[in-house]
This record gives sequence, C-alpha cells and structure tokens, in this order.
Amino acid sequence: MGFSFEKLDVYNEANEFVNDIYLLTKTFPRDEMFGLTSQLRRAAVSIPVNIAEGSARTKKDFNRFIDMARGSIFECVTILRTALKQEYLNQKRHIDLEEKLTNLSKMLSGLKRSISQ
Repeated sequence: MGFSFEKLDVYNEANEFVNDIYLLTKTFPRDEMFGLTSQLRRAAVSIPVNIAEGSARTKKDFNRFIDMARGSIFECVTILRTALKQEYLNQKRHIDLEEKLTNLSKMLSGLKRSISQ
C-alpha cells in the first residue's frame, strides 16, 4: 500500500540524495564525525523527513514543511562548500551534488505551487 508521500518524485529524489551523502561522508576524516559529517547527514535527512511529515498536515502546514526542507537544502549547500574547501570531496563530486540540490529545490517549489492552488 504505502503512504502518499512515497509517490512524490521529490521525496524519492531526496532519499537518493541522502544515500549519496552517507556514501560521501564515510570518506570524511574521522575527526569530522561530530562536525561536518553529522551536520551534513542531519541536514540531508531533514529534506525527505520534512516532506513526509508535512504531507500529513494541512496545506498551510505542508507549505511550512516544504520551506523547512528548502532550508535544509541551503544548509547542505553551505556544508558541501566547506567540505570542498577542506578537500573532503573533489570539484566534480561537488558539482554533481549541488546540481541534485538545485533540482530538489526546484521540485519543492513546484510542489509548493501545486498544493497552493
């Protein structure tokens, strides 16, 4: 059966992004475990979690949860830029992940427009 949010493309893409982040952060230095690794993982997980939780709320509340998911996207962008400067990932991987975040942000904007109608 499943839940309605599981049918949303943006939810599924966000979960794929979470997997990408977990794979990436496994390569981060051990001394970052409670720093960038933890913060990036929490921010990434927050994206699909807010989509799922918001889908069970009113339209007004769902809009607020979508905004929180977008805030988590912006948090990921910032953390990934720090990780790039620390050379925890290469430029190509950074670009790929930022493109996924840009796409997720656009998808969330589209979802927000569709529920506001």
